[in-house]
Amino acid sequence: MNNSKLTLASKPTNNNLEDGYLRFQLNRQAPAVLSMRYTQEAIVVPVESVTSMPNMPACILGLMNWRSHIVWVVDLPRMLNLESLDNRFRQFSIIIIRVESVLLGLVVQEIKGTTKFMPDEIRSPVGQVASSLVPYLRGCVIQKKEILLVLDAQAIVQSSILHDN
Repeated sequence: MNNSKLTLASKPTNNNLEDGYLRFQLNRQAPAVLSMRYTQEAIVVPVESVTSMPNMPACILGLMNWRSHIVWVVDLPRMLNLESLDNRFRQFSIIIIRVESVLLGLVVQEIKGTTKFMPDEIRSPVGQVASSLVPYLRGCVIQKKEILLVLDAQAIVQSSILHDN
């Protein structure tokens, strides 16, 4: 399989109290971050490497093989009731997350890199974002005049959308 990847290594540092996050665009309007604690890898794969499965919710794109593991791949913006990604893409930007023993691939518009901020910079998302997003957020951070959504990997993996089938 011809794919490009960005392997993410997070090394604890004792002199740095900031937490590391992977920064990405959910869709054109929504910048977001996920804690590096749950992020295994960020990859770009051809659309053909995801095998669609019948009778699944619209946000579940299918299955893919990642490092000898079969991983469900989810259109994260669609799952969060945001504007969906352009389905004419020839490749997917996928963030592989692990919560306990569960692996999940999250398709996003674009992976931007990493960022850090102090835990006390995370504010309540209530009143800042659509109420449908709140269950999937740890909060939001205002950086350079934009609101970054701080996603909760555990809430995403435990979502009833992914388990009611």
